[in-house]
Amino acid sequence: MRTRPAPAAADTAYDGGERPSKTQLKQQAHELQTLGLALAALPDDRFAAIAMPERLREAIAEYRRTRSHEGRRRQMQYVGKCMRLADPAPLREAVAAYQLGSARDTLALHEVERWRDELIADDGALDRWALTHPDTDLQRLRSLLRAARRDAQATPRQRQARAYRELFQFIKPILAEMQAGSPTVADGDEDTSA
Repeated sequence: MRTRPAPAAADTAYDGGERPSKTQLKQQAHELQTLGLALAALPDDRFAAIAMPERLREAIAEYRRTRSHEGRRRQMQYVGKCMRLADPAPLREAVAAYQLGSARDTLALHEVERWRDELIADDGALDRWALTHPDTDLQRLRSLLRAARRDAQATPRQRQARAYRELFQFIKPILAEMQAGSPTVADGDEDTSA
């Protein structure tokens, strides 16, 4: 009768003495591949700034250069294998920080669009803007608003988006400066009772 060999030390060292199931191993491999895809999608300057094993960096660089579908699939499997040797926590943080920055930029652009639309639609919005942003060149803003409102009233064939874009470009740096100076103050949170 054959005797079964004793399990290796590496087999019993995993989380309380039990080996992970095949399903768990596959799930971890897919998560690492997904993280590898997110790393590969980062801009070059962000990617270069992340500390990672050189083998992983080269594998991701090769993935970026590969053009065929099958080649990319196989290279991503290799990236997943290389990811097992790296600590995934700082890599996840780097990807999350980049994605959060993109989300902030998007929110800032939406805020500019909201103000632009409000200023065009409502005369009272100009008063709110003047209270919130007292250093604004109000004469220039009024001129841009008149042009944008004239353009909005034109028929769709006669519209020129130039005034609309100029108003956006006028508002954008003012809001960016305000957000850089006091990121905790949100619209509507200011005390206007003074």
